[in-house]
Amino acid sequence: MSELQAPTSVTTERLLLRRPLPSDAAAIFTRYAADPEVTRYMAWPTHQTLADTQAFLAFSDEHWRQWPAGPYLVFAKDDGRLLGGAGFLFETSSRAMTGYVLARDSWGRGYATEALAAVVGVARSAGIRRLYALCHVAHDASTRVLEKCGFEREGTLRCYEEFPNLSPGEPSDVICHALIL
Repeated sequence: MSELQAPTSVTTERLLLRRPLPSDAAAIFTRYAADPEVTRYMAWPTHQTLADTQAFLAFSDEHWRQWPAGPYLVFAKDDGRLLGGAGFLFETSSRAMTGYVLARDSWGRGYATEALAAVVGVARSAGIRRLYALCHVAHDASTRVLEKCGFEREGTLRCYEEFPNLSPGEPSDVICHALIL
């Protein structure tokens, strides 16, 4: 475990971000992880069974054990509804990748920007110096969210990442955005 452990929950004006729990599996599966439209631009395959979601939760626990933080679930503060996920994938103690995913009924309401801004705040307190995100070149909405949160476009990485729900087995171009903290 890192010396700088991030909080397991963070609140914003409208959101609660917290570390995933095993009891969240069914909600994660039904709200967003099994939805092909939601997972279209994700670097992980659409969940086919609850076992896929449970494997994500095991991965999340391991990441939280090894690093200062890991994945967070994003909930609406007003009604407790699961909206999606955000968080970190650490590469070193000072460099991590971030990302976010929201259930379809949560799109277009500013939740992704608010959740990512909270993640950036956690990154600062956890000692991350370089926080970056990769997004498919056609995912304009994600690019806008990253730019609103201060990420700068560093360039296009050609044939870099496979998007298993979009073009299985074929690496796609991605745009790398980064924030130096």
